[in-house]
Amino acid sequence: MELSRKQQRDKALSRFKYVRTCVLARELCIIIRANRGTFNRDDVQKSCTLVSQLCKEADCTEQSELCHRASRIVSKDEGEYLELCQQSCLKCGEARRSRPKKNTSYVA
Repeated sequence: MELSRKQQRDKALSRFKYVRTCVLARELCIIIRANRGTFNRDDVQKSCTLVSQLCKEADCTEQSELCHRASRIVSKDEGEYLELCQQSCLKCGEARRSRPKKNTSYVA
């Protein structure tokens, strides 16, 4: 009984971390991209930096670096900024799909 409770706790904590980092980062990224015409460059830079930190906390180093680079480049080249954002979004989806599922077996 205690083992299954521990496994359930681990699953719940893992899900909580995923929502707190990955889901929040993805939603913020969508808001940033959808409203880039109304945001000024400083807004985008601060927001992308936050998304980068969330990705880093989720152990998504490559996505974090792409967002960080996007936050630095937004004031210089909007085209490159959008390209970096797109790459980060694609990598974000790949990271979630490529994580191996843990095999859970019933222990009596």
